[in-house]
Amino acid sequence: MTAEELNANAWALYGRRQLTRAYTPPIPQQINWSPWEGVGPGTEILGDMAGRRVLDIGSGAGHHAVHLARRHGARVTGIELSPTQHERAISAHGHVPGVQFVQGDMVDHLTGGERFDAAYAIGTLAFIDPYRALPALRDGLLPGAPLVLSLLHTDLHGRGPISMVEPREQMILLKGEPPLPTQMWVLGPRLWEDLLTEHGFRVDTVDLLHHPDRSAPVVYQLIRARRLPDRPGRATSRPRTARPLAAHAAVGVGAIVLSDRGVLLGRHRHGTLELPGGTVEAGESLEATVVRELAEETGLTTRPADVTLLGTLVDHVGDVVRVTIGAVVNSWHGRPATQPDESVGDWAWYPLDQLPDGLFVCSAQILTAWRPDLPIDHAPAHFTPYAHRAAPSTC
Repeated sequence: MTAEELNANAWALYGRRQLTRAYTPPIPQQINWSPWEGVGPGTEILGDMAGRRVLDIGSGAGHHAVHLARRHGARVTGIELSPTQHERAISAHGHVPGVQFVQGDMVDHLTGGERFDAAYAIGTLAFIDPYRALPALRDGLLPGAPLVLSLLHTDLHGRGPISMVEPREQMILLKGEPPLPTQMWVLGPRLWEDLLTEHGFRVDTVDLLHHPDRSAPVVYQLIRARRLPDRPGRATSRPRTARPLAAHAAVGVGAIVLSDRGVLLGRHRHGTLELPGGTVEAGESLEATVVRELAEETGLTTRPADVTLLGTLVDHVGDVVRVTIGAVVNSWHGRPATQPDESVGDWAWYPLDQLPDGLFVCSAQILTAWRPDLPIDHAPAHFTPYAHRAAPSTC
């Protein structure tokens, strides 16, 4: 039995028990993204929902969907895999205008249908394999649509998230009944951010929601993301991390390395794709920094004489003045490969007309300084070109 099949059976049994108890949750005054009332933001983080099509993922007894329809004028579709949970929603709220309850698989429901203006999941998306769920959500949401996810961060035993995309056992508890084993994808915020970015979303914020008693083991994470626009051929950039930086100046280089298959990019452990490069060390020339960083990160070798500096890019990240020198490597030797203990790896060649989303901002700035015609969106920077400019080359 797969993890999702186990989960489907558990939630069907849970719904049957609640039907036997004849329990219907009250309609909330606002959406609570955690089990603890008053902890964290409310419905407002979805934005103006009036008249908009909203998807409630794993809608359960339907009380959140009814809240959005009645108080915010949304047109809500509650999708629920469990037939007994669906029965609870229909029996209590099937007559409510503006709400449609659908029993079935979310991925199947989103295939080929009309796209939604927003979607949310309160503790439910972690019961679905993210490699199945996220592509379906990307295709089922309109560009710019918000996606809000409430997810378990630590569990009843205080176990924190794992660093691999795989499920682990969690229990559904119901008072007076035996616990129901399930399999949940309890992933850390950075891993969720990487997955969302990979599947066409931009993560705006990630907040941890704690029990009012800070000694309680369970912590939730609240992820606010947005479906990226449909812009064929254009790549977007994003910061490597949302954590604030300490005030300082940062000076680094980024190197453009080309082959007949495109430009060389690696994936940082925080999820961004970026050019080879790094921080200039004391007493080191800019060309020497390119040579050193290229060897350390990719295993490729070159000489300072084969490095052409493009110019200086200056921008700000909070209180940080960031100075980045772009360069083109005109000749090099070897094959790029992930190097031990480096934060960037999985090097690959990307055609210039098929650049991916999720570029590190500095890399995006360097590429457009070199080739202003490249379709890349990024935060602005002031560029001062040097006297010579390198033409695109292939090694």
